[in-house]
Amino acid sequence: MNWPYPRIVAHRGGGKLAPENTLAAIGMGAHYGHTMIEFDVKLSRDGQIFLLHDDTLERTSNGWGVAGDLTWDALLNVDAGSWYSGAFKGEKLPLLSEVAERCRTHRMMANIEIKPTTGTGPETGRAVALAARELWQGMTPPLLSSFDIDALEAAQTAAPELPRGLLLDEWREDWQALTARLGCVSIHLNHRLLDKARTAELKAAGLHILVYTVNDPRRAATLLGWGVDCICTDRIDEIGPDFSA
Repeated sequence: MNWPYPRIVAHRGGGKLAPENTLAAIGMGAHYGHTMIEFDVKLSRDGQIFLLHDDTLERTSNGWGVAGDLTWDALLNVDAGSWYSGAFKGEKLPLLSEVAERCRTHRMMANIEIKPTTGTGPETGRAVALAARELWQGMTPPLLSSFDIDALEAAQTAAPELPRGLLLDEWREDWQALTARLGCVSIHLNHRLLDKARTAELKAAGLHILVYTVNDPRRAATLLGWGVDCICTDRIDEIGPDFSA
């Protein structure tokens, strides 16, 4: 496929400069001129698609328990900003539809990480892919990614035309067979897994490479120099949209 995505991607919307996976974070990414964001999505008990990284609410909100066990009405009462600072008090968990609107407003591209509540991979992958197909009409197609192979398989079946990337935090020797089976255009790796030779091997197989989470500009420059396509960073101020190797 034609690879339309920029070299630098704002991790969880606004990196370390705003509460992750919120509309405020996306606004922060836009403020620094970023043209692509990465964020995590999952399903509420009643099937609403919303942004959250963890299975549970405690780390990034004043809520508690497994978020996917709650209805959207209950999740609306969660404060997802105060944990970060008082300036973000009252920040809500956003719906995927709200994020799509912000991407349209700010002309941002998206890497949607499908982050199912444990055990809900297939239903989450299917729901996210179908929603993304509708919500991003007329925009650059969002890049779907996941560590959850069941979720990626379901996304592939539901919306095969949307680009997919396999996420790995540990190296797998079967990466080529797996990305081929899932119809992936990219592989998304912990940057520590890469060296120059391994990067060349992945590129020779026809894969684009996105790496996370790179917060050292020198490391970012090295990776880009090897041929990595996208750097996902928390340091959206230091590693900005115009950063180059």
